[in-house]
Amino acid sequence: MNVVRPSVALCLLLCGVVGASAQDPTMAPPKVLVIQREWVKPGKGGSLHEKSESAFVQAMAAAKEPNHYLAATSLSGYSRALFFVGYDSFAAWEKDNQSVDANPTLSAALDSAMVADGDLLSGYDASAWALRPDLSLRSASVDIGHSRYFEINRFVVKPGHEKEWEELVKLYMKGYEKASPVAHWTTFESIYGADNGGVFIAFTPMKSLSEVDGAMADGPKFEAALSAAELTKLRELNASCLQSAQTNLVQFSPKMSYPRDEWVKADPAYWAPK
Repeated sequence: MNVVRPSVALCLLLCGVVGASAQDPTMAPPKVLVIQREWVKPGKGGSLHEKSESAFVQAMAAAKEPNHYLAATSLSGYSRALFFVGYDSFAAWEKDNQSVDANPTLSAALDSAMVADGDLLSGYDASAWALRPDLSLRSASVDIGHSRYFEINRFVVKPGHEKEWEELVKLYMKGYEKASPVAHWTTFESIYGADNGGVFIAFTPMKSLSEVDGAMADGPKFEAALSAAELTKLRELNASCLQSAQTNLVQFSPKMSYPRDEWVKADPAYWAPK
């Protein structure tokens, strides 16, 4: 994990939330989400990368860093590792960076870990995202402690078509509110990074990939929940406002994560493997 001074993690979405109790593994999504991506060289993933990343985890734990992060690895697309950290504001992100910089022992440990980790990587980038609660469905609380996967939908909106995009998402929200009592996602808008400007990502945490089967079965119910005129509008908006759309799956990696206490308490065998 190349540290963007400091800890990093994907929280859908959902990771570093403010106000969750130590006993409750559910939490609201963060207002600001920092995502780091590491592009892993062929043959350098798996246990090799886990061992390298463990140096970051050990450094953070030794320093008792208050901000935790979630790591995940790709099940589709290019071989990569993702690290997510959530903040209540950009000012909180700044404060976290300053805290790490002010700790010479932690900074030195992270710098050393980055040297070893860099040998396994072919590339790296970082981005910052802002929560869009108006474009999210049933995302008030998320049980990361018992989740194992994220489905990540990435949308690129054509310049000048943001209002159409918002209308499109709200049509989907209307349909799925009627069609499925369990459909949910959390949407973030890109603010900083190589992929910002009209880029949105929607996270859906899942406890099992069987939830993908259930979501596919909800397709006909979704169509039935909207009127013929709304379905026509849906297709028109898809064509007019979207430049591209892509969906991928990632799997959580406990050994590369610096998990919150409530996640560990929710499932110690998973989050704190021996």
